[in-house]
Amino acid sequence: MELQEKDLMSIQEVRLLLKTAKEAHKILSTFNQEQIDRIVKAITEASLKNAERLAKMANEETGFGIWQDKVVKNVFGSMGIYEAIKDMKTIGILREDKKNQTMEIGVPVGIVAGIIPSTNPTSTIMYKTLISIKAGNCIVFSPHPGAKKCILETVKIVSEAAEAAGCPKGAISCISIPTMEATNELMKHKNTNLILATGGYAMVKSAYSSGTPAIGVGAGNGPAFIDKTANVKLAVKRIMDSKTFDNGTICASEQSVIVERCMEQAVKEELAAQGGFFLNEAESEKLARFILRANGTMNPQIVGRSVSHISKLAGLTTVPANARVLIAKETRVGDEAPYSREKLAPILAFFVEETVDDVINKVVEILSFEGMGHTFTMHSTNEELIKRFALRVPASRIIVNSMGSLGGVGGSTNLFPALTLGCGAVGGSSSSNNIGPMDLINIKRVAFGVKELEDIKKDATNLLGDTKSSCCGAYGNVNTELVEEIVKRIMKQLI
Repeated sequence: MELQEKDLMSIQEVRLLLKTAKEAHKILSTFNQEQIDRIVKAITEASLKNAERLAKMANEETGFGIWQDKVVKNVFGSMGIYEAIKDMKTIGILREDKKNQTMEIGVPVGIVAGIIPSTNPTSTIMYKTLISIKAGNCIVFSPHPGAKKCILETVKIVSEAAEAAGCPKGAISCISIPTMEATNELMKHKNTNLILATGGYAMVKSAYSSGTPAIGVGAGNGPAFIDKTANVKLAVKRIMDSKTFDNGTICASEQSVIVERCMEQAVKEELAAQGGFFLNEAESEKLARFILRANGTMNPQIVGRSVSHISKLAGLTTVPANARVLIAKETRVGDEAPYSREKLAPILAFFVEETVDDVINKVVEILSFEGMGHTFTMHSTNEELIKRFALRVPASRIIVNSMGSLGGVGGSTNLFPALTLGCGAVGGSSSSNNIGPMDLINIKRVAFGVKELEDIKKDATNLLGDTKSSCCGAYGNVNTELVEEIVKRIMKQLI
């Protein structure tokens, strides 16, 4: 098939899917909360039933991660999300404030464009479907070509379950001919009301440049700090568990470990004891050449791969069979320091700083270069120090004494469970939330009148009078005659 012909076919497919979704939304938008919740429950049950099969499919198709861990992700992306949203009020009247005489009404945004990555394909489909339908929206997915088969199968499962529970046909659909042109058409089409983008920097930037409202996430590049007050053995366990979970494919996973000089030896020994293999200078240089591509983006050859696979790829012959994570000592941050970048693989940078102030500065430097607004983890029992870091560090999620990966998504913490993690304005994102159904609705506000014009004028007159007396009383050198004249003129106009 000619590329041009394929592009045209994919664009036409998008238009048909959006046309069908628009018709479906006319029906879905009439559903009450009970009808919506029945569909959400059916999607969850179908996802849970197929969690293992879809995990194996994703692992086999992409080669990324560990299928057993992908089962956990699928359970989290279905039942974990459901438990958090099942009692959430999203349709109709959300709140009534009798005292202030206001009312809030939830309104679906309409049709969501769901951009799906290859790293967490099946779990992200489940999650985005659940939060979209819970908010009363239809969703059209754009799959990563490298995970098309497992994504289409997941969409088939959730859409059939939804339709059996009363959801209109076409409310959940997916592009079957994935091309960049198709994705662009989906994002820019007039029928698309909101983009929910998970993917690389270029894709997220394209979403925000489309002219359609978008929620996208930037790169994760979370540092992990182990403080003097931490339980070192437990802190290292959490970091190792996090970094090896699904071979590091969750964007909130730790990318570097930072310690003060006084903690260097103890932390290095514990990392080594728990399966961390420290590369020597020559080995570090060898592996560095495989972390990034020539254009500066992450090399897909290492993404979600095992230590043994990466070692063979880089020609590292001394890595023991029981090594769980490859660790390289680093001092620099930037394009010339690949270890300071995001690495969705079991690879860590190891930074040593002289003081806590130096650690804070290094964390800020790392995140400012890549990972702004995403996630930072620290292990400490010093509450004042935790607050100090939280106030300074440019991250939307500060994970304390837990795993970065599963803590950031709300698995091992009480953050809202989500697989799309907003990075806020500092990270180029429209939200800093763990994205849920409430991010996918608009809220209409009903407000009853409580004052007449005469009341507002009277309030303003009283306030201006108070301003005059407080201003002239507080500042002895103020020109009181001028102030009195100004107040007199304004009061005259109001009355």
